[in-house]
Amino acid sequence: MINAIEKNLNRGIKLLQCISNEDYCNTSIAPYYSSIGTHMRHILDVFDCIFEGLDKSDINLVNRKRNELSENYKEHGINYFNATLDKLKSLKTEDFNKIVKVTDDLGLGLITANYTLGGILIQAHSHAIHHFASVGYVISQLGIELPDEDFGFNPTTPKIKPVN
Repeated sequence: MINAIEKNLNRGIKLLQCISNEDYCNTSIAPYYSSIGTHMRHILDVFDCIFEGLDKSDINLVNRKRNELSENYKEHGINYFNATLDKLKSLKTEDFNKIVKVTDDLGLGLITANYTLGGILIQAHSHAIHHFASVGYVISQLGIELPDEDFGFNPTTPKIKPVN
């Protein structure tokens, strides 16, 4: 599990290494006007919430830090990715079945449910892929090439080849 998450997060680093800071914080793309940096920060904030709540087995996904430096400066974004990867590597496989409380706001107020650590990591990974797909739209509108053909694709999604 950690290898798959690590491979996906490294795609984010690869993208950041080949774009300008101007493109990283560009908010001109409709309809949401979210920058690449906003998406990257948001992805990593979810993982950060997991690590912040892990000791108490109480993860609150609403308490995101929303670090503006990592959102607006790609070097800070890369550092955030690397810090997240270091924390992921410190997890032990035998802890994946540990029960943790997860709190989130689904739109009608806070909800708390029991997950396993593995379950919330899977959710964070899928969430990252989903946001990478949104980033893929932004970068295509900015005329930037995808860092690799799997960027933003869920591994179970069939790939449709464009018709020329």
